[in-house]
Amino acid sequence: MAQQRHFRREDYTVGWICALPVELAASQEMLDEEHGALITGLHDSNIYTFGSIGKHNIVIACLPDGETGTNSAAVVAAQIQLAFPSIRFGLMIGVGGGVPTTNADIRLGDVVVSSPEQTHNGVVQYDRGKFTPNGFQRKGFLNAPPKVLRNAVSQLKARYMRDEERFMEYVAKFDRLPTFTRQYAGPDILFVSDYDHVGGSTCDHCDMTRISKRPRRAQNISIVHYGTIASGNQVMRNAAERDRVSAELGGVLCFEMEAAGLMNEFPCLVIRGICDYADSHKNKKWQPYAAGVAAAYAKELLSVIPSTQVEETPAVEAVIGRARGSARSPRAPIQSKRFQATSAAERRNQGPKREAIPVDTHSSMDDMFSSWEL
Repeated sequence: MAQQRHFRREDYTVGWICALPVELAASQEMLDEEHGALITGLHDSNIYTFGSIGKHNIVIACLPDGETGTNSAAVVAAQIQLAFPSIRFGLMIGVGGGVPTTNADIRLGDVVVSSPEQTHNGVVQYDRGKFTPNGFQRKGFLNAPPKVLRNAVSQLKARYMRDEERFMEYVAKFDRLPTFTRQYAGPDILFVSDYDHVGGSTCDHCDMTRISKRPRRAQNISIVHYGTIASGNQVMRNAAERDRVSAELGGVLCFEMEAAGLMNEFPCLVIRGICDYADSHKNKKWQPYAAGVAAAYAKELLSVIPSTQVEETPAVEAVIGRARGSARSPRAPIQSKRFQATSAAERRNQGPKREAIPVDTHSSMDDMFSSWEL
C-alpha cells in the first residue's frame, strides 16, 4: 500500500474562491484528489478544502454562509494570501446573471470568463463612484487577470476552435448528483426586458406570451463567452437596469457580486456559470448546473498550464508587495499588509479586539496598475 503524502501550506500554489455552498460543492467535485486538512493561522477564519487537479495543488475557500459582496471576498482572499505563501494566482468560481444581447447569445448554463476588452480589464465595479450633476460617475481601475491565466485562456480558445474542448466531459461527472444536472435545472426561459415577474418562487404564473423568441441551439451544450463582467455589492434583478448599466459600460456579459473585491488584491481569473438573466424572474433552480460548468471550465483551464510555469510565477504575496511599494507615496501611504495595523497602545485604548478591516487600495493603486506582470 502506497504511503499517503503529507502536504504543507507551502505546497499549495492555486487559490480557488467561491461565494456559495453550491459553488463550493461543485468545486470540490472537480478535484482529482482531496488532501487532508492543515492547521492554518490562529486568526484565519476560513475553512479550507485541500486537493489537486493534475499536478496543481489547490486550496479552496468559500465565503461565510449568508455573506456576499466585494468586501467579504476581499477578506477571504487576504487570509488565503497570509496562510499560503506559495499561492501564485487565484480563480473566482461561481454563478452569475447573464446579459443576453444580439451580440452575445448568452443562455442559462453558459460560461462567462473575464477577459480584457475595450476600456475594461475583464471586470468592472459598476456601483463604485459618486453622483454628480451629470449623473453617476464611476471611478476606480481594476486589474487584468495575470498573464499565466490569460495564456491558458488563449490555449483553450484555440482548443475549442478545433472542437477539442473537454470541459463538457468534466460536466458529465455531475451526473451522479441529480440536482447538478441540466435536466434538473428545467427549461431556459428568457422574458422580454419590459415584463416583470408576477410573484412566486417560479415563473408558473408568468405570461408565456412575453417570452423572448430565440433560435434553438443545435445541441444542448454550454458555450463559453469571453469579455467584461460587471461586479457590485447589490443583486442585479431588474432587466431594464441590467441593460442600462451594460450599455453604459460598453456591453457586459454578466453581473456578479464578488470579483471587484479581488482584482487589485489577488491576481485571478473570474469564471461564472450563468444561472439567471439578472432580471426579476431570477430563481435558484439553475444554480447547481451553472456552478458545475464554471468549475468544469476551471478544471480544463488548469489542465493546460504546466506546473513548471506555475512554479516560475512569482507568489501573490511578493507581487502585491511590489505593487504597494510602487504605489506608496508620502502623501498617501499604503499599508504593507492587506489589513491595517494597530499599535499595542491603540489596542489597549480601544478595549476589546476588533475585526480586521480590509484596506481600500483601489484609489491609490489605480494609476499604477495596468496588468499583472506575472
